[in-house]
Amino acid sequence: MDFSKFDEKFDLEGLKNDIKEANENSGNYKEVPLGSYEVKIEKLELTLSNTDENGNIKDKNKDQKPMVRIWFKILEGEFKGSLIFYNQLVTEGFQLNIMNEFLNSLDSGVDVYFESFNQYKDMILDIHEAIDGKLEYLLEYDKNNKGYSTYKIEEVYEVA
Repeated sequence: MDFSKFDEKFDLEGLKNDIKEANENSGNYKEVPLGSYEVKIEKLELTLSNTDENGNIKDKNKDQKPMVRIWFKILEGEFKGSLIFYNQLVTEGFQLNIMNEFLNSLDSGVDVYFESFNQYKDMILDIHEAIDGKLEYLLEYDKNNKGYSTYKIEEVYEVA
């Protein structure tokens, strides 16, 4: 069986880098359990699904769709320094509504609305700029009755 066709479909250099990074971090990673955590938002962006954090396509056979990517960095406790990842597709009205409600809960002072994907990208960048280094949050990280992760801001803290 010839597997060379997969060499065209996957980012081989990216996979090699992922293997190296996984090897270097093995044993250091503890899965963050559900619960409430004091966090700051490390990354907040509109990106494409099926891409890594550098924008490289992971699987050339899969579609790319607009997605909001959020990285929460835990600031206190046993999991200090760990990340919680929130990825939300925003291709349907209910998905945009979920994300708009979450973005409003960040208390950034930026008006949250959807007009176009370029406008949404710029608005998300404005939100991140408005909160970066200024606000931290108490995040409730949970699962709903269908088993999907949920993210809710319980409190907003100003950084001194």
